[in-house]
Amino acid sequence: MSRVTLTQYLVEQQRAKGLAPADVRQLIEDVGRACKGIASAINKGALAGVLGGAGTDNVQGEAQKKLDVISNDMIVAATEWGGYLAGMASEEMDNALPIPAHLPKGEYLLVYDPLDGSSNIDVNVSVGTIFSVLRCPQGVSAADEKAYLQPGKQQIAAGFVVYGPATIMVLTVGNGATAFTLDRDAGDWIQTTEKIEIPADTKEFAINTSNSRNWTAPIKRYIDECLAGTKGPRGKDFNMRWVASMVADVFRIISRGGIFMYPADAKYAEGRLRLLYEANPMSFIVEQAGGAAINGPQRILDVQPGKLHQRQGVILGSKNEVALVGKYYAEMK
Repeated sequence: MSRVTLTQYLVEQQRAKGLAPADVRQLIEDVGRACKGIASAINKGALAGVLGGAGTDNVQGEAQKKLDVISNDMIVAATEWGGYLAGMASEEMDNALPIPAHLPKGEYLLVYDPLDGSSNIDVNVSVGTIFSVLRCPQGVSAADEKAYLQPGKQQIAAGFVVYGPATIMVLTVGNGATAFTLDRDAGDWIQTTEKIEIPADTKEFAINTSNSRNWTAPIKRYIDECLAGTKGPRGKDFNMRWVASMVADVFRIISRGGIFMYPADAKYAEGRLRLLYEANPMSFIVEQAGGAAINGPQRILDVQPGKLHQRQGVILGSKNEVALVGKYYAEMK
């Protein structure tokens, strides 16, 4: 079996499909390089003194972990110098970050969550990095928030890395989704799943049931039907899985099917997850793998962002289950 590296895959996508041009390829490779460093820091944990809180809050008012800050700094350092970016925006930075004046600039934008699920890091649960690549609109400064306010369907590429027993990158450049595993000895990302296909049907759902008192009617109806099992309207038993780390939950879904739900509810009227850093890249990946992603009444990739740190309800995974939830939202009108 030939070992296809991340670089080889991206070059082939450019040659065969006209995707992942050189600047995008270099950007993805540099993000991958940063993720190797993040994986190493996570792996060392308390030995490297990287666990615990940073003593600061991010722009959303959430307490930052040391690794949130470390991971963000690693991605900035790995990508700002390359000459392919006009700017970048992160869940952990208050404002968009333009490329410093003394460095060359490019035509792309990087948006990312440097350490998704970081509240779990101190208890050794899988966490990850999520990223998205956009083209900077002509005539718009990357220092301007407006440059980043593009619907998810305009993404050039998206990916996430899950730091678990193995470190795995899931990537799309618009031609399906594929997965690479980090070979720690060689230091290479090696393709281990050529074409990811999410099963259309499932018997698993992922949702935080402690929020059930806040759910809207469509979500409550769907979950109640799942919990009713073989004697209920679905006619089958479901299992619930909830890691509270989006990268881990979504990786399970792309591996064997399922539906992930963090919907808007009475507590979080707009939703809890960030549109640009989490919902859009994950939705792009899931759709490219044959799944579906909605915020309830609408396809997530069609949502027009109104602000940099906008939140969004997220329902994604096996397309038939997502379609059923969407049907319940439509019937609510």
